[in-house]
Amino acid sequence: MEDFRFQNKTDIRFGKHHIDEELHDAVAQFGDKVLLTYGGGSIKKSGLYDRVIKALADLKVVELSGIAPNPKIDSVREGQKLTKEHDIDVILSVGGGSVLDASKVIASAKFYDGDAWDLVADRGAKSRANIDQLPVVDILTLSATGSEMNSGSVISNPDLNIKLGTNGPNTPAVSFLDPQLTYSVSKWQTAAGSFDVFSHLTEQYFDRATANDVTSGLIEGMMRSVIKWAPVALAEPDNYDARANLMWGATMALNGIARSGTKNGWTVHPIEHELSAYYDITHGVGLGILTPRWMKRALSTETQARFARYGREVWHLTGDDDQDVAQRAIQATYDWIKSLGIPMTLAGVDINSDDKFEEMAEEAVRIGNLDHNGGYVNLTVDDVVALYQASMTTTDFE
Repeated sequence: MEDFRFQNKTDIRFGKHHIDEELHDAVAQFGDKVLLTYGGGSIKKSGLYDRVIKALADLKVVELSGIAPNPKIDSVREGQKLTKEHDIDVILSVGGGSVLDASKVIASAKFYDGDAWDLVADRGAKSRANIDQLPVVDILTLSATGSEMNSGSVISNPDLNIKLGTNGPNTPAVSFLDPQLTYSVSKWQTAAGSFDVFSHLTEQYFDRATANDVTSGLIEGMMRSVIKWAPVALAEPDNYDARANLMWGATMALNGIARSGTKNGWTVHPIEHELSAYYDITHGVGLGILTPRWMKRALSTETQARFARYGREVWHLTGDDDQDVAQRAIQATYDWIKSLGIPMTLAGVDINSDDKFEEMAEEAVRIGNLDHNGGYVNLTVDDVVALYQASMTTTDFE
C-alpha cells in the first residue's frame, strides 16, 4: 500500500427529502448573487427548474443554460463573463456531471482575467491552484462522473480537438443527490453513465500497489453493485434502489476513497478523451468500447493474477488456472457491457474510418503520459492505434 492523503469537505445531502427544505439555506449561506447553470432544458420539463426558482425566490439569480455533454470551453467563457459582470457569490449547478464540470471551472474563472481555457490547458497545476474559487452547490440529475464530490473537471475545446481534465482547489460545497431525479434519464444515458462509473473503478483497481486489500475490496464491492443494479435501472427506470445504488456508487467511485493507497495513472480515459474530442461521442459509451480491448492488451503473465482476482471477486468465477479465469473475466466484462445496450464497435458511434487514429494516439500518449506514467501497463502510440483498430471489430470477443 502506498502513502496517501485523503480529505473531502463536500456536504452530501442524499435522498428524497432534502432539496425543497434545504436548498435555499445551502446556497444563501454563501451570498445572495447566484449563477444558476444547467443544460438543455430537461430540468424545465421535469419541473425541477420551477422548484429551484421557488426555493431561491429572494435571491438574485443569473442563468447560464445550454451547457452541453462533453462541456465546451465556450460555456465556461460565458460563465466567466457572467460571474464578473454580476459579481456572483455562489454557483448552483443543476444537471449532470457536464454541467458541474463546467461550473467548477467557472468558479475559478471569476478570479482570472485571462482566457478561461488557460485554467484547463495547464490542467489546473498552476492557474487554479493560485487563485480563489467560488463555492459550488449542485443538484445532480445523472449518475456517472462523480463530479459532485471531487475537484476535477473535463472540458473540451472543439477548435483545437482537445479534451482535457483539470483540477481546482475545492470540491463542491454542498451536493444534493436525489435518486428520483434520475428516473427520467434515458436508457442510453443510464447505460453510458453506469459504465462510466465502472470504468472509474477499473482505472483505480488495475494498479501495481501491493497489499492494498482494503481499497481493492471496496472497489470490488462497488463493481458488483454496478453490475447488479445497472440492468435493473434499465428495465425498471423508477426503481429507487437501483437508482440510489448507482448514484451513490458514482459518487464513491471518484471521491478519492477508491484511489487511496494506489500507485498508477489512468490509461483508458485519456484514450477515450481523444474519441470525444474529435467525434463528440458519449464518454461512457466510448469507455465501454475501449475497456475490454485494453484489458486484453494488459493481460500478461505479469498481470494475470490481478485479472484472476477480478474474475473471482467481481464475477464470481471459479477455477485454479489464473490465465483462464482472467480471460473469462474479460469476456464477462464485454458481455455485460453489451447487455446494457452499449454499441461494442466504433462503427456503432459512427466512427468508420481510421484516418485519425495515429493523430489521436499521439495526443493520448502525450497528454496521458501513457508510455512512461507508471500506468498499470504502459502503452506506446502503436499500442493505442492497435486499440482503436481492435475497436472497429468484435472479432476478438464473438
